[in-house]
Amino acid sequence: MPFRVKNIPDFLFPDEQLYMSQTTSPSKGLVIAAFTALYLVWGSTYTAILIGLESFPPLMLAGLRFLVAGTILYFLFRLRGEKTPSISSIGQISVGGFLMLVIGTGSVAWVEQYIASGLAAIIVASTPLWFVILDRREWHVNFSNRWVLLGLVTGFAGVLMLFADGDSVSFAGDRMKTISFFVLVAGTIAWTIGSLYSKYRDSGASAGMKAAFQMLSAGTISLLLSWVTGETDTFSTDAVNWKSLVALGYLITFGSLIGFMAYVWLLSVRSATLVGTYAYVNPVVAVFLGWLVASERITNFQIAALAIILGGVILVAMAKRVAK
Repeated sequence: MPFRVKNIPDFLFPDEQLYMSQTTSPSKGLVIAAFTALYLVWGSTYTAILIGLESFPPLMLAGLRFLVAGTILYFLFRLRGEKTPSISSIGQISVGGFLMLVIGTGSVAWVEQYIASGLAAIIVASTPLWFVILDRREWHVNFSNRWVLLGLVTGFAGVLMLFADGDSVSFAGDRMKTISFFVLVAGTIAWTIGSLYSKYRDSGASAGMKAAFQMLSAGTISLLLSWVTGETDTFSTDAVNWKSLVALGYLITFGSLIGFMAYVWLLSVRSATLVGTYAYVNPVVAVFLGWLVASERITNFQIAALAIILGGVILVAMAKRVAK
């Protein structure tokens, strides 16, 4: 019997809970707690990243976050008796980690130097639409359903609406805003591809070890990129303030440990469609916190775009639920 770490929520150990969920119903309170983690924590990470950027450059912030979180997760699962994956498995896992965390999540940290955290969250809200387009194995279902197609058109109309808003991105205005828009769209596509790669490629590792090595590889690569791009040359530990340290600790503990493992556990006990509702709530939380904590200005145009994007995502989700 592997050693059990006490006083840690069960959703931090998804593999055991996956087995248990086949014979027992999970606690309603635990399910609510896990959904709360997804809705509030993942939505709040946009503001935490913004605060972290006050002291840390973006690639370094992402690298420290994932390397520390991955190390903690690795030793937690080793204490549970999990085996370290083989070298070949680690290499395969690292591909998904690079796409999802280095490019996907890393792009969020990078663009928040130039655009509001709330706007970044609105753009990322289009991620479920990319899943419909890029999940080739589901094309026969997705593109034969007129409601899914309507949802796609609606969602991307909202993204184009953001681009048309001069206060969001504009070729005639701040060039870095325009570049950030395209970088983040590319990041959401990379997150989608990495997620699908991880889903369909069996690495032979447990879900916990897979998450640990995705973060370990992403953290290592991000820190190397931070050094190569010269971030470390301009960084000074003397300039780090306590708010950024707290934000980094929050991203490690809540964003990369509790939030991610809650997501994995919920997928084992609830439908993917239901768990995916976090995509509807995160941008709302991010926009509100950006306004409350960072005094970010959100235009009526951006609010309308958010509503249209979420409307498209909801249409896709409801259509897929009815199809099942």
